[in-house]
Amino acid sequence: MSADSTTTTPAAAGADAPGVHPGGRHLGLALFVIAAAQLMVVLDATITNIALPAIQTDLGVTDADLAWIVNSYALAFGGLMLLGGKAGDLFGRRRMFQVGIGVFTLASLLGGFAPDEGLLIGARILQGVGAALAAPSALALITTTFPAGRSRNTAMGVYAAMGGVGATVGMLLGGVLTDALDWRWVFFINIPIGLAVLAGTKSLVEAERHPGRLDVPGAVTGTGGLITLVYGITRGGEHGWTDGLALVSFAVAAVLLSAFLAIQSRAKDPMMPLRLLKDRNRSGSYATMLFVGAGMFATFYFLTLYMQLILGYSAVRTGFAYLPFSVGMGAAAAISSKLVSHLPPRLIAGPGLLVAAGGMLWFSTLGTDSSYAAHLMPAMFVTALGLGMSFVPMTLGAVSGVAHQDTGMASALLNTAQQVGGALGLAALSTISTSAADDRLPDAAANLYRAMGAKDFPLLAKAGEALTHGYTMAFVAAAVMFLAGLVVTFVAVNAGKQQHTEGAAPVHMG
Repeated sequence: MSADSTTTTPAAAGADAPGVHPGGRHLGLALFVIAAAQLMVVLDATITNIALPAIQTDLGVTDADLAWIVNSYALAFGGLMLLGGKAGDLFGRRRMFQVGIGVFTLASLLGGFAPDEGLLIGARILQGVGAALAAPSALALITTTFPAGRSRNTAMGVYAAMGGVGATVGMLLGGVLTDALDWRWVFFINIPIGLAVLAGTKSLVEAERHPGRLDVPGAVTGTGGLITLVYGITRGGEHGWTDGLALVSFAVAAVLLSAFLAIQSRAKDPMMPLRLLKDRNRSGSYATMLFVGAGMFATFYFLTLYMQLILGYSAVRTGFAYLPFSVGMGAAAAISSKLVSHLPPRLIAGPGLLVAAGGMLWFSTLGTDSSYAAHLMPAMFVTALGLGMSFVPMTLGAVSGVAHQDTGMASALLNTAQQVGGALGLAALSTISTSAADDRLPDAAANLYRAMGAKDFPLLAKAGEALTHGYTMAFVAAAVMFLAGLVVTFVAVNAGKQQHTEGAAPVHMG
């Protein structure tokens, strides 16, 4: 049979599959370890956002460099994800999970003690490296630790929920820690979590090691291509899409990624087996998560700006304002993890994305004096409910029917799609928002800060209206992103329920 042939049966995908946990011993602890690790990795993408003003004041960070405290993490995380997934497949997923969490925890300690912006950005890059090693292995370890069926679906539901809950918990913790203690605690909080995760890793079942060597040319071109692509997206969002350095980055990324695909098609032991993309359900899941990441991460960014700059919320109040998002995401993930046993994935994720797009259109009606209880809170809950319904079936779709030696890479591709989508969405929607705001009032953001300092209330009102208009246009664009994901889901993802309840870890027969 061919190298990508698989045969899946309920028995084969369950306790008899290589590496799958026999019985229910320690499954509760294993679920806690994986969920805590995913929570820590995801929340760190947002926990620093609310602390940025305090960091800027304390360390004297320039406006130009401030964004890199956030972007440096995304750059390393998204760029190294494929390499982290392959390392897990070759050297052991539990081992690479432990290394990744250890690096992440150490980097958090260094970030908390950073005396200047250079070392802080360096620590953020190191955090991204740790996250890129741990995240792909965390998802892959679910397939080796939890038996197929209800147990694995529940674990997948919890894992998927952490993707959305982690982002909102990051906002909440960022506000509370910054206001109550000090901005450095947004890094120190990771240390006890990381140590607890490391202590519980013995509950995870290691998969069989697979022979092979690291594809160095593929690693260099693939990792380099992703890093330059994410950098170009970030640079273009900040300085405009005609910026010279952004255009050069896109050109270099195109060359490197083209070379990467050519190398992978010929390599004996490729870093990313192209057979993973031949399955339309899997490719559709990746494409859908690209659009979901684009809309979701941008939503957090613009809602935070709206609440702090327009409604005047404090950091801690902004964090607590996101609680409905966590509740909606958790509830939807719990429901969808049960529905995957009864419905095809497109009939769960598709309606979910339609609901999420409706939530975005609800946000697009915000004004400068909108009520939290009547407007923001219900729109957050609706959006989270829709996104939560899409996460579980798409996460299962990314790893269903994958041979054991490829599960780490399949997981890495899912995380890469979400991270690159987030960078692309934030950059594109920032351009849309800024352009729309400046059409109403040139340099709207600068005018808002100037009006605050001078207590120029007419200018303050005009700038607030212009910025709110920009944010609402970004929410409309986010709705389009979710609808694009909906189209991809119905066109490409045609799997039936059996593929997702029976086959998340098939026996490889090739």
